Amino acid sequence: MPEIRLVEITIMDMLSMSIVVLFVGMYLNRKIRLLGDNYIPPAVTGGLLFAAGTMLLYSLADVQVEFDMRMRDMLLLVFFSTVGLSARLAQLASGGKALLLLTCVAGVFLLFQNTLGIGIAMGWGAHPGYGLMAGSVSFAGGHGTAIAWGQVATAAGLEGAATIGLAFATFGLVAGGIVGGPIARQLIERNGITGPSAGDRNATATDTKTELKGDDPDWLFRVLVSVLMLTICVSLGDIVNRFLADEGVRLPGFLTAMFVGILITNVADSMKHPLNPAVVEKFGDISLNVFLAMSMMAIQLWTLSGAATAIMVVLILQILLMTMFAIWVVFRVMGSDYDAVVIAAGFAGLGLGATPVAIANMNAVTSAYGPSTKAFLVVPLVGAFFIDILNAGVIKFFIGIIKDYLL
Repeated sequence: MPEIRLVEITIMDMLSMSIVVLFVGMYLNRKIRLLGDNYIPPAVTGGLLFAAGTMLLYSLADVQVEFDMRMRDMLLLVFFSTVGLSARLAQLASGGKALLLLTCVAGVFLLFQNTLGIGIAMGWGAHPGYGLMAGSVSFAGGHGTAIAWGQVATAAGLEGAATIGLAFATFGLVAGGIVGGPIARQLIERNGITGPSAGDRNATATDTKTELKGDDPDWLFRVLVSVLMLTICVSLGDIVNRFLADEGVRLPGFLTAMFVGILITNVADSMKHPLNPAVVEKFGDISLNVFLAMSMMAIQLWTLSGAATAIMVVLILQILLMTMFAIWVVFRVMGSDYDAVVIAAGFAGLGLGATPVAIANMNAVTSAYGPSTKAFLVVPLVGAFFIDILNAGVIKFFIGIIKDYLL
């Protein structure tokens, strides 16, 4: 077997390449109507094309590209800091019922997702424990959960469970970014939903442009204040996270950064010095898109070829389940309105991939139809915190059911 030559991409090179990938994704989305009409995030379009290129390098030239992902991890913290800085107490209060409803809906979906996964495994003649890896462990749980529970399953005798889980999580990440837009489009067209008025969107765009004009003597001050607040969110969020970890409470780093942002923006409002929402929004858009582009670029597609048939069967069935659930359950439970459309698109990214994919789906929809405050409030909270707690309980519940099969 020929020796694999490693090519390492540094932080700054990774940043430059990810921006080029985004440009490519934007160009393809404009030129290929199928992509644009279904609101596929440009990061997914360009990132998958780049990942296919690295796969060809590996397969044909024995070259493996490795990336320094520290910039990506930092961008995730920045993005969720912008989510926190955009959340006002009045909005949080208005989203209370929606948050409870979406959390309950997520719990029900996890049950369906695992039931389907176990059914596929048993129909394939495989151990039902692999079904959990083909369910919420890998899809709703993502890479981190797949690694953690995969190690437990391997120790229990399920050979290769961690590798299989990572494969499902990788393809789930891709699928989550592809199906959300088409789901939103179908709901909008079928139900005649228009979203916020064009006048409101145009007014918002005009305000944003005015606030960020280069000839405005205060524009630099407002930008620097926003940058300062974002750095405080990231730094203070890390301090809070480490303190909680020492106390035995483990939370994702982006969750504490978001909570710090919520605190800062509401204190600023109470002091009559609100932050500039237009600047914060722009930082959020940039950080999210670059983060997702980097994530897609780093997918090693060649590692998944060995179980391609099984992966495709599971993926197709899980996508069908998610599509039906988002259309018939999420949309209806969340109110059958424009906010419910955006939430359904986000939920598709959440249940198949990860929270940033959910946000990218919602961004793609709202960029075409207008903002949805409720969606951008409840989906990140469910994805960042509640779904992980629910998933842990659901996974343990199913382990209890199939424990007689474990050796």
